[in-house]
Amino acid sequence: MADAYTHGHHSSVLRSHTWRTAENSAAYLLPRLRPGMRVLDVGAGPGTITADLAEIVAPGRTVGVDASAEVVEKARADAVPRGLANLEFVVQDAYGLAFEDASFDVVHAHQVLQHVGDPVAMLREMRRVTAPGGVVAVRDVDYEGVIFSPGHPELAEWLELYLPVHRGISGEPAAGRRLKGWARRAGFDDVACSASLWLFETDEDRAWWGGMWAERAVASAFAENAARLGLADRETLERISAGWRRWAEDPDGWLLMPHAEILGAVG
Repeated sequence: MADAYTHGHHSSVLRSHTWRTAENSAAYLLPRLRPGMRVLDVGAGPGTITADLAEIVAPGRTVGVDASAEVVEKARADAVPRGLANLEFVVQDAYGLAFEDASFDVVHAHQVLQHVGDPVAMLREMRRVTAPGGVVAVRDVDYEGVIFSPGHPELAEWLELYLPVHRGISGEPAAGRRLKGWARRAGFDDVACSASLWLFETDEDRAWWGGMWAERAVASAFAENAARLGLADRETLERISAGWRRWAEDPDGWLLMPHAEILGAVG
């Protein structure tokens, strides 16, 4: 089963992915990790979180899987300086993982289920490869809950556009609020829920996040998809891009992205 990725792998998208660490994106999971654990990171992308997890559980085996061969190659190359002998990256389909049942103690996915057409099926597959006593850990944003200030109209236009573009390509941009329900439908009886956020408000954060989205709005697969779906023309995308730059330069600028997290116990 193939799912399209709303954002694609433009350099502006990968910049946001490589910013992610276990600390800023998987803090809810860290207290559960121990040296020697076997970890699978589904949809690992460029692997920054994966490598952090590998360091924590070493010498336990850590595997990062992603559907994109190009991204897997980048993850392998970027991980080399860290010298982690217990870490590997492979190309795999998360709907049909090439691992035996009960192969891992922790199966993790960050910002993945929001992009797939059948998150329940993917959770079932993640559960299959998790050993009894292990846990499936998932964190996803909820774009319908994004809060920003000041209320620049271009950012409101961006969010109004983002939601149907994402849904028109694949997945659910308000995935966060649905994680618990999806997990229960996938067969998890014991689901621990939590929430956390990303906040961008310092001059540095605004310049990075706003500049990134200013580029993504006109140059990434998001822009191509918005046009292909007939949801935005070039003028609209350019206006949104300029709005992101204006927000980034505004000292009052503030943006919050809420995330839901689940730990599904496997008995």
